[in-house]
Amino acid sequence: MLAKITIVCFAASYGVALLLEVSRLFFRLPVRLMVMLGFGAAGLVAHTLYLWNHAIGASGVPFSSWHLWFLLAAWLLAAIYLGLAASRPQSSIGIFTLPVVLALVLAAQLSDPQAGFKRDEARTIWEGVHGLALLLGTVTTALGFVVGLMYLVQSYRLKHKLLPRPGFRLPSLEWLQTISKQMLYVSAILVAIGVFAGVVLNLIRGVIQWTDPLILSSGGLLIWLFAATLFELLYKPAQQGRKVAYLTIANFIFLAAVLWIVLFSNTQHATANPAALLPGSRTEGRA
Repeated sequence: MLAKITIVCFAASYGVALLLEVSRLFFRLPVRLMVMLGFGAAGLVAHTLYLWNHAIGASGVPFSSWHLWFLLAAWLLAAIYLGLAASRPQSSIGIFTLPVVLALVLAAQLSDPQAGFKRDEARTIWEGVHGLALLLGTVTTALGFVVGLMYLVQSYRLKHKLLPRPGFRLPSLEWLQTISKQMLYVSAILVAIGVFAGVVLNLIRGVIQWTDPLILSSGGLLIWLFAATLFELLYKPAQQGRKVAYLTIANFIFLAAVLWIVLFSNTQHATANPAALLPGSRTEGRA
C-alpha cells in the first residue's frame, strides 16, 4: 500500500489546495475552507506516508539523501501552512506558502532518489546535527520569505488605501513584522549551527574540500545571513518592517542559489543531479 504512494499524490493535493486558495479572490463558496483544509490534510498524510516508507521502511536510514531532505523541508512547511490556515481561516496564507511547498517538492523530483549519503556517516551525531540544522534553517528562511512577501503586499494595500478584496485577507503588519524578524534571527542561528557541524564532520573525516561549490555557497549564505542580521539590529529606519521584509526575501534568494548548486553542480556532497535520472547514466553520491 505505501509503495503505491508517489510524489504526484501529495503534490496534486497541494496543487488543488492552492487553486482553492486562489479561487477565494474571485468568488465565495461556503464549504471551500473545509474542502481546502481537507486537500491540504490529505496531501500532508500522503506526504508523511511517503517519507515513512522511503526514509525508514525502504532505506533504513532516515532522510539519507537530498531527495528525502527536500521532501522533509516541504513537509515541515506544509504542516506550518495547515496549522496557520486552520487557526487563521480568513487569511490568504496559502497563496504565498503553497507555491514554495510545491517548489521544494519539484526540487525533490529533480534530485536523484538513489544518490544517498553513506550509511555509516548518515548515522553519526554530527551528520544529524548538520542535516537537521540546515533543514530547519531552510524552512525558517522559506517561511520568512513568505511572511515578508505578505508584509509588502499588505503594506502596499494600506499605503494606497486599497479597498479590501473579498476572499483576500492578510494578518496585521505588526504580526507579520514580528514573525519576519524572528525568522531572520532563527534562520541565521540554524544555518550557522549547520555549517559549523559540517566543518567538524569534515575535520573528523580528515579532509575539507574548500573549493567544493556547496561549501563555498553555504559559507557565502552564512556570511550574508549574519550581515543581514547585524544590519537589522544596527540600522533602525522609519519603515523598519519593510526593511525586515526585504532582508527575508533576499535571504531566500541566496538560499535558492545554494539549493540550485545542490541540484545542478558537481559537489562532493551526495549527488542530486537530475542528469543521473537519464537512461544509461549512473551516479554514485558521496556524503
